[in-house]
Amino acid sequence: MKKTHSGSCHCGAIRFTAPIDLDEGIRKCNCTYCFKTGYRKAFVYGDSVIVTEGEARIGHYAADPSSWPQGTIDHMFCTKCGTQVFSRGYLEFEPFNGWFHAVNVSTLDDVTPEELDATPILYEDGLHDRQMQAPSVTAYL
Repeated sequence: MKKTHSGSCHCGAIRFTAPIDLDEGIRKCNCTYCFKTGYRKAFVYGDSVIVTEGEARIGHYAADPSSWPQGTIDHMFCTKCGTQVFSRGYLEFEPFNGWFHAVNVSTLDDVTPEELDATPILYEDGLHDRQMQAPSVTAYL
């Protein structure tokens, strides 16, 4: 069931809300971006992530589009503390059907460690552009 969660960066300059169903799982990807940043995400479909504070503090990093054949994904982070809060992308297939956000679950302020521990983990082989499949090795993720 979706619940509107509140989140923020480490220093609190950016605050946001997002409707997330943790029962859909936390996604861990082996692409170089997610692996190097330790990014764990939950998908939010449409434009329902709302920045409530700190819009001017959001920095943007978009990887070379050739590294992600479906298009560019805009990774958004706090320019003060460096925390990646979420990313925004566009995909024309289920379950995305357009714009989506990938919220960094580590930035959610109202989720307990016990809730995160109970959330299913889904693995993505983004390194080989197979986001809907798990890589053969996942323990390091």
